[in-house]
Amino acid sequence: MRCAECRSWVARRMSPDTSADPRRVLVTGQAGFIGGHLVRALLAQGHRVAGLDRRASAVSGACYEEFVCDLLDGAETQRVVTGFAPDAVLHLAARTDLGETQDISGYAANVLGVQHLLDAIDATPSVQRAICTSSQLVCRIGYHPVSDEDYAPSTLYGESKVATERIWRGGDGAGREWSLVRPTTIWGPGMNPHYLRFFRMVRDGRYFHVGRGPTRKSYGFVRNTVAQYLALLAAPAGAMHRHNFFLADYEPLALEAWADAFAASLGAPRIRTVPRGAAVTLARIGDLVQWAGWTRFPFTSFRLGNVLAAYRVDTRPIAALCPELPCSWQDGVALTTDWLHTVW
Repeated sequence: MRCAECRSWVARRMSPDTSADPRRVLVTGQAGFIGGHLVRALLAQGHRVAGLDRRASAVSGACYEEFVCDLLDGAETQRVVTGFAPDAVLHLAARTDLGETQDISGYAANVLGVQHLLDAIDATPSVQRAICTSSQLVCRIGYHPVSDEDYAPSTLYGESKVATERIWRGGDGAGREWSLVRPTTIWGPGMNPHYLRFFRMVRDGRYFHVGRGPTRKSYGFVRNTVAQYLALLAAPAGAMHRHNFFLADYEPLALEAWADAFAASLGAPRIRTVPRGAAVTLARIGDLVQWAGWTRFPFTSFRLGNVLAAYRVDTRPIAALCPELPCSWQDGVALTTDWLHTVW
């Protein structure tokens, strides 16, 4: 699908649904990357939307209201949720970085915050449906779970999201229709600074491929991810209740082709390929530099492992509810490049 067709498809998909009454939808984490896109899509569909986040967002509209609230404040969370009285809750608020190295307590928003939200939903009779966002990192990259509760996290962040799922499932979504979703690596306009560093490296000719590839990964373009959330919001209860869904584009992305496309779109130098052995040596040097205190060194064994890891998640369950996605990855490159030019 070409970029202009992508925009047209999105406009049609996001147009108001005149066959049903608009919903009252509460989105937590609306100031975040996916949350901001999701709120705008919901508003475009004609829903009444409220956002709940620790910080204000750039979203505005006649059918939108915003609450600056920390989920760690249980009383305030309950006041906001019961006061807005939503029909549906889409929970995206979380701490998502991998910075903690000591214990899971640093990810309290993903544990205690989830419990507070669940308690607030339980106290709000109007809520009919709730979708809770987890993460693919409840399992290490490359691990294929055999059930919804088969976990294999390799980071403290992943452990915190296992706790998210166990709390949500243990509380049965406060007795409402509910799903757990596990986004993979989601990219597109509005990405956080962690990903901007990658694009700067591509732009400046400092990024390199490792080995001969291709390395295929289940990534998701943000507009496609939003379409999947909307499909879950509208799905029959029997098709989504008590189920887990991985959120990603349906064809794994070849990392090398994706990076090359960005290099061409940004007018950057052609990306070079470094032999795997040389990359391993450089990564070990990076490990030493990081150990010495330069924690932002761009290349370490951890990052090399992420680059080399090919993985595919099972998107068949979400594809059954959302069979058509609005954008190809090439559309995503074009739209993301346009956005990058506005932030650099």
